[in-house]
Amino acid sequence: MIYADHRWIGDNGIGRFARNVLAGLDYLPIPLAGRPAAPFDAWHLSRALGNLTARDLFFSPGYNSPLFCGSPFIFTICDLSHIYCPEISTPLIRLYYATIMKRACRRAASIFTISEFTRAQIVEWSGVPPDKICNVGCGVDSSYVPEGDFYGLPFPYLLSVSNRKRHKNELRIVEAFARGGFGTEMHFVFTGNPTAELANCVERHHVSPLVHFMGVVPEKKLPSLYRGAEALVFPSLYEGFGLPILEAMACGTPVVTANTAAMPEVAGDAALLVDPTSVEQIAEAMRRIMSDIPLRNFLREKGQRRAAQFPWTKTACRVREILALRDSGR
Repeated sequence: MIYADHRWIGDNGIGRFARNVLAGLDYLPIPLAGRPAAPFDAWHLSRALGNLTARDLFFSPGYNSPLFCGSPFIFTICDLSHIYCPEISTPLIRLYYATIMKRACRRAASIFTISEFTRAQIVEWSGVPPDKICNVGCGVDSSYVPEGDFYGLPFPYLLSVSNRKRHKNELRIVEAFARGGFGTEMHFVFTGNPTAELANCVERHHVSPLVHFMGVVPEKKLPSLYRGAEALVFPSLYEGFGLPILEAMACGTPVVTANTAAMPEVAGDAALLVDPTSVEQIAEAMRRIMSDIPLRNFLREKGQRRAAQFPWTKTACRVREILALRDSGR
């Protein structure tokens, strides 16, 4: 029997992955509450799986794993941002990765990940054989389409679907927008709420009337926010995949993104790629995408075709196939 950790289901990146790959999977949810990313969850998880035998299989769509388990297990590493982006990590998290996570990589029957970029990083970091790591990809929900309502903002805007983590590169985005020369016609919209640092950056560059923070945007509202945008600006310094790239493309919104990490792999030739450390390149990409109408139309068409290659059903089928193979092979 397959047991799975359904606690990861939610509206963030891992949460969407969990929701879509667990949908239609024949599994039993583990008898455990609480956050799967909590510091001592590995111990609680091990106890919750205490009755599993070698004939069972445990699957986590997130990066948690048991300290000990009587059955084989498969878990998921979407990225190694806590290793490669130390500014969002803590000594406790790094200890967890160096001990529990590395041990789990060696003990796991398989490791799922979502891009070839992350797959290569896991191999380098953990030392496990490449064939143990399965890239199952990510997908776009069917609600992300060009047709439909708009979010209803009363001005044209560029968009960043992001959070306040430092590697999202938002300080450079604000500076690039300020350098863009758009006058007072164009606005910039961020999802989420501002930090003091980001609010100060907006004020320092004299664009406070033009930059807006939308707070938490429910997932059902995200397609309308993408549709209304002139472009998605997503020059992140690090992504294990970069789901907003595909979501914007699926909605017919042109994309500016980074030429590093997994973003070129996801965007293909359907986006403007920039050096995310160059404010001028980010600003120039914004200017190009706003002034070059043929380019905008080209990116819209290419983007929709690119996003169509990443349905969630493809990822879910891949996960089910591997789990079924492991489950039947014991």
